[in-house]
Amino acid sequence: MASSDVDRLRAHAAEHGIDTDTLSLTVVDDRYRLVVDGTVYEDLTEGEVRDTLATHPAAVREWAFWHRRAPQADARWAFLRWIEDADAHSSPSDRRAALTEGEQQRWGQLLVRVRLNDAQRRAYELRHVDDADRSAEQLDAYDDPRTARALAKYDNDGRYRPLATAPTLQTGWVFAGLEADALVQAVDFFYPATIANWHRERTGTLDVTHWAETTERQTGIYAVTEELDGAAVDWVAEACCVDSQCLKRRQWDETADRTLDVARGDGTFPCREPCSLVIAAARKWALLEREDQQTYTVQLTPSEKEQLETMLDAVADGTTDEVREADVGNAANRYRARYLRAKRAGDELFESPEDDE
Repeated sequence: MASSDVDRLRAHAAEHGIDTDTLSLTVVDDRYRLVVDGTVYEDLTEGEVRDTLATHPAAVREWAFWHRRAPQADARWAFLRWIEDADAHSSPSDRRAALTEGEQQRWGQLLVRVRLNDAQRRAYELRHVDDADRSAEQLDAYDDPRTARALAKYDNDGRYRPLATAPTLQTGWVFAGLEADALVQAVDFFYPATIANWHRERTGTLDVTHWAETTERQTGIYAVTEELDGAAVDWVAEACCVDSQCLKRRQWDETADRTLDVARGDGTFPCREPCSLVIAAARKWALLEREDQQTYTVQLTPSEKEQLETMLDAVADGTTDEVREADVGNAANRYRARYLRAKRAGDELFESPEDDE
């Protein structure tokens, strides 16, 4: 334990007083009252305070980290405490013993780990959850949190990710030995605003903007989204705002009084309003919903009907790449689809009402 930490702690108490979950130190007329590790010390001199604190190194180290080295913004502070489950450890010594073994939490597709390094200071590691069991030597190592912004742009196949919280974050990288502020910055680059909104939800201050209010304020080509209401809003949420498509947990509904009949998701962090990607997709759906319905007749064998349904599910669920080229037994197989197209292309697959006239 650095003696400077003790001196800073004492100086801070003399000026402001200290009352934290690790220790309490107050001064009146140059005499100190110290509460640490459940023990109360009364009427101490400055020298006695220094000597007593030296016998409680874990408490001093905890105070020094949380009140000097950790980011002091409430949301970031709470996030760091959550990572190491700080409230579950009754004393500074217990907390540091747990950190010696290491703690970890999952944040979307991020795995956040923290442990005490050789200098007995917190060191953070950030990697993809799918790389949990891989050694650091098997991964590309980075130390600049700004690199996270570039890693978040593309998936494993090099495709651009328009939605930062889609479950398509690329693997194969690690940030090791980060300080607390660098860790928080990296997480913010991967998942912007998620820490802040998570904290607002925990403190009851999350400002939710529902569908009706969001679409009402749209202008220009997006003003048409206001036409979607009722069941159509459920369809929008089912298409875009479920765990398979987005890692946020939806908190918005059609209105404050009309709850959507769609699961909110199991994500750690909340979604406070329909995002720009949802609004862009909703614009197209609103235009399509303007079309009048017609009745079409299609001639298919039972197996072909089942094949079309399977193909629709595969496209909607994004599993077409998982269908092996040689697996012609799978109804979504590429060759099966091409055969159906070849067979029916010469015919009018769907007979429109006008064809009967």
